[in-house]
Amino acid sequence: MRGFGDLNPAVIMTYYLSVIGTAMFCMDPVVIALSLVGACALFVTLDKKHSLKLHISFFLLFLVMALINPIWYHNGVTVLFVVNDSPITLEALMYGISASAMIVSVLYRLRTFTMIMTADKLLYVFGRLSPQLSLVLSMALRFVPLIRTQTAKVRSTQKALGIYREDNIADTLKGEMRIFSIIATWALENGIITSDSMEARGYGEHRRTNFSLFRFTRGDAVFLALCLIPAAVFAAAVASGEAAFTFYPAMSGTAVTPLSAAGYSAYGFLSLLPCILEWKEDIRWKYLISRI
Repeated sequence: MRGFGDLNPAVIMTYYLSVIGTAMFCMDPVVIALSLVGACALFVTLDKKHSLKLHISFFLLFLVMALINPIWYHNGVTVLFVVNDSPITLEALMYGISASAMIVSVLYRLRTFTMIMTADKLLYVFGRLSPQLSLVLSMALRFVPLIRTQTAKVRSTQKALGIYREDNIADTLKGEMRIFSIIATWALENGIITSDSMEARGYGEHRRTNFSLFRFTRGDAVFLALCLIPAAVFAAAVASGEAAFTFYPAMSGTAVTPLSAAGYSAYGFLSLLPCILEWKEDIRWKYLISRI
């Protein structure tokens, strides 16, 4: 049983570069909506703990960023209302919503990326091209859960000692600053220990060798083809100007043509491709269990 996370790391990296690169540099609302739906669906599919707090934080981030643009920028011809002699335009509001949705979709993608691309996978992808870059990336991703775990330990210890108090905002901020200082010191000390350990083991003295258990299989080739073909179709639609959208001075987009419809459909399929694979494997697994 092979899900999306079991594919060859190079194939997974190619998919993320394709879908995130398109979402970051295309402001078409249809594309952004498809990207957001696919990113949320993949995160919900992979996240077994159902992190409701993360969804709430991303939603609040979306609201804040969406409201900042029409408040600070007043471009556009459609005035909705005026606040302190500052017009709030429909174009600025829609641009803020689109930009916020794009950023949140990329954050969801990066969240799933950290869930799938472990340190050994990053070393496999970047090890031959740039061993230093692969080492830095793998260590950075490793420190994220370590810092989170250590922060929880320090906070629990502070509460047990009666030092961390939540009676008011001032005490809470003082406690959080103390925890931040402790974690910063711990991270620096841990980095020095890691550096000394690598030097003692002879890192950098000789040419680095590579070993991995990852193989490029026929399933990887099929998924790669299913990834690159829709990306090429959508790129052709964008290059021809069939999938273009402008916000200022007035919102306008190109008419729906067979090529633009094919481009949107291709990107929608690309965005949901990992979910389709995960859902297929889940249905197949449940079917095999039912046969026992």
